[in-house]
Amino acid sequence: MEYEFGYWYVLFALLALPGFFYLYRFYTKTKKSNSLKFSNLQLVKSSLSSQSQLRKHLPFILILVAVAFIIIGLADPRMPLENVKEGVNIVLVLDGSGSMAATDYTPTRLESAKNAAEILIESLEPNDHAGIVLFESGATTVSYLTPFKEKTLDDLNAIRQRDGATAIGDGLVLGVDMANSIPNKKKVVVLLSDGDHNAGVVTPNEAVQYALQKKIQIHTIGMGSDEPVLLGTNIYGNPLYAELNEAELIAIATAANGKYYKSIDNNSLTEIFEDISDDIDRELEQVSIKDYFFVASAVILAANIYIVYGKYRIVI
Repeated sequence: MEYEFGYWYVLFALLALPGFFYLYRFYTKTKKSNSLKFSNLQLVKSSLSSQSQLRKHLPFILILVAVAFIIIGLADPRMPLENVKEGVNIVLVLDGSGSMAATDYTPTRLESAKNAAEILIESLEPNDHAGIVLFESGATTVSYLTPFKEKTLDDLNAIRQRDGATAIGDGLVLGVDMANSIPNKKKVVVLLSDGDHNAGVVTPNEAVQYALQKKIQIHTIGMGSDEPVLLGTNIYGNPLYAELNEAELIAIATAANGKYYKSIDNNSLTEIFEDISDDIDRELEQVSIKDYFFVASAVILAANIYIVYGKYRIVI
């Protein structure tokens, strides 16, 4: 953990404190030598006890510590903390194409994806914003970015199966635009798909380049069984299969500074959404902690006043 100072040069004032301590010792020694000339032996012995010496010098020590804390506070110390104050914009880009009707997941791939996505949305911090984009032959907005998770969950559950193709590029571009719509937040897109990009006007590579320009991280989830799943037949009677193109999803995540996750069934998909929130890179920001030093110095000075003038006051 790296600490920083807004005005580091103010710390040079700390070098004066040893000088003040030396002057104080010189003063007390001079005062002590003068007092010995006019004191009897019994009084001198009592004044030299360790307890009385500590009580005698404690007020000055506390003032010195308080001044040190004030100097450090004026230097504006800062420590890195996760940017939970601003939160994160997270957009789920969900595949709603015809292949998501496959029943190798219970009850279907799409319904399983919706159920698992609830885990991610519910795990977000209060200041995070969540949104949903659905794509098939094109892309549409299902839920705009909002901090109200209940609204996002309602919109997620309202999604219905489509019959179109798979326009991954269009979905990503819309997701990037949505993630970028609220400034001053970390921006993350989570893409879930089970097929090849085969529709739309934007290629996945173009969408990734757009995400890099906007400094948006993309995680990808590949959804599909180890073996191709039969969906039905075309107009010529030929079988249609749903197959997972992992290479394309891996390339998207790698280029966009994200991670690729592979799901093969309901359980693995649930585990992915349970873990993915931990893999979201939350930015660290330097947070000022100068007020703690000012408060500490005020407490020390108050204690010092009590020691000097209170019930057990020290006569200097």
